[in-house]
Amino acid sequence: MGDNHHHKETFITKYIFSQDHKMISKQYLITGLLMGIIGIGMSMLFRIQLAWPEDPNIFLELFLGKWAEDGVMDPNIYLALVTIHGTIMVFFVLTAGLSGTFSNLLIPLQIGARDMASGFLNMISYWLFFLSCVIMLISLFVTAGPAAAGWTIYPPLSALPQAQPGSGLGMTLWLVSMAIFIASSLLGSLNYVVTVLNLRTKGMSMTKLPLTIWAFFVTAIIGILSFPVLLSAALLLIMDRSFGTSFYLSDIFIQGEVLHYQGGSPVLFEHLFWFLGHPEVYIVLLPALGITSEIVATHARKPIFGYRAMIMSIIAIAFLSTIVWGHHMFITGMNPFLGSVFTFTTLLIAIPSAVKAFNYITTLWKGNLQLNPAMLFSIGLVSTFISGGLTGLILGNSALDINVHDTYFVVAHFHLVMGISALYGLFAGVYHWFPKMFGRMMNKKLGYVHFWITAIASYGIFFPMHFIGMAGLPRRYYTNTAFPYFDDLADINVLISVFAFIAGAAQLVFLYNFIHSIFYGKKTEQNPWKSNTLEWTAPVKHIHGNWEGEIPSVHRWAYDYSKPGHKEDFVPQDVPLKKGEEEH
Repeated sequence: MGDNHHHKETFITKYIFSQDHKMISKQYLITGLLMGIIGIGMSMLFRIQLAWPEDPNIFLELFLGKWAEDGVMDPNIYLALVTIHGTIMVFFVLTAGLSGTFSNLLIPLQIGARDMASGFLNMISYWLFFLSCVIMLISLFVTAGPAAAGWTIYPPLSALPQAQPGSGLGMTLWLVSMAIFIASSLLGSLNYVVTVLNLRTKGMSMTKLPLTIWAFFVTAIIGILSFPVLLSAALLLIMDRSFGTSFYLSDIFIQGEVLHYQGGSPVLFEHLFWFLGHPEVYIVLLPALGITSEIVATHARKPIFGYRAMIMSIIAIAFLSTIVWGHHMFITGMNPFLGSVFTFTTLLIAIPSAVKAFNYITTLWKGNLQLNPAMLFSIGLVSTFISGGLTGLILGNSALDINVHDTYFVVAHFHLVMGISALYGLFAGVYHWFPKMFGRMMNKKLGYVHFWITAIASYGIFFPMHFIGMAGLPRRYYTNTAFPYFDDLADINVLISVFAFIAGAAQLVFLYNFIHSIFYGKKTEQNPWKSNTLEWTAPVKHIHGNWEGEIPSVHRWAYDYSKPGHKEDFVPQDVPLKKGEEEH
């Protein structure tokens, strides 16, 4: 594959069943964005319900049909919307859409490889992801309704088909979809790890890798270790549902009927689920933080501060994220001593997270900041990472968590620290690498509109949620009108919903900019951001194999910005060291 004079590609082998990592990254991005539109659309529907719970609404009837007759939402479909929204956003948009897009695009280009270790496995990984999305969407049209046990699908609600309408075929399809998604994720992760270890170009030692690659590499390792545990949890749940076993069920009565299950425990499912569920937060966050490292250094025109400390913090976060899952389970009746162990490990994770935040701030300090949309979203990520992370100190402490567990406080925390931060990382990456992917520039002014409305509206949604959570408002209730105690909070829910609609509208600006720029954007030059990493040395026109002729060798790290003794304020990695020049 060294030269690019290989067999001529047909439309199908080039655009559909492609084995070229650049095309596969586009497939992941576009599929992730489509799923994101559906996920955000669902959140708009249930925000209408939460703001005006008793009032008929034409939009509910329009989009939900028989599930919202006369414009009033069926309580069963409310929980189904919350379930599928969570599943789509966490797994299909933020895991596959973010990691799948940028790991595929950047790993070969930034390490100096012709392609992934296995182009075929890479293609299979995408198509399994696509199949998983299709099955999840099919579950929306099942007669009894889609899965409705929350995105965490706790048994017994998810294990008993007769428990509620959403526990039937919709739940089975959810489990099949997730099993296929996990297979896709594992194939992708194995490919990323092997590529980084084996296919680096001459001179590209591990300590010269950009921080983006370190983040993708460590993320892939976390995925390989923790996703199989979710697969086992799902398989045992399928057996409980369909084959009469009782791994998660014991002594259950439904409408006076005694079921035959005994000996299982739903808490076992929680352990298995959260053993993936907490590392999943960092499978989503670390790629976004890696993207931010690259963008902040490039657009501050400064070397990243504390390169080795950043690598160590990525590794420390990865390790600690696998031993903190119990903080999701403080109210399951766990031994208080065990609770204190999980509290300790959870609070420890604040240290490497703080290292990253301080290093970003120090990199920005006195930099020659280029405040384009990619840079603004990266700075926005640092902001939400800090503000969302602070509330993690409360939820990670067993004595404090008990008071706000299962309230809107939790919703506000994880949406800020995981959802919004990771989405900002995704947007920053799209604005920054759009020229590499499509050979054109996105519209900067529309990018500014997109950022400012999204940033203000995001805080407008999730900041007030902390307060209604501290007031005790429980999450996942489709209406709170039955509790006069919460009447005073109704206006805040209206305010949150209004900000949600504004944030949703801002994403339409991004979609227009994205689609319009693919066809009509200004054509890009070779290295539009004056960046140091290897992907900007590859030709703008995509060729299978990335570089014509020889792959460039690497002589320096990725962050030689504003280095004394050089005419330009950037020195690409393939530029040899001058005589007497010191390597960082």
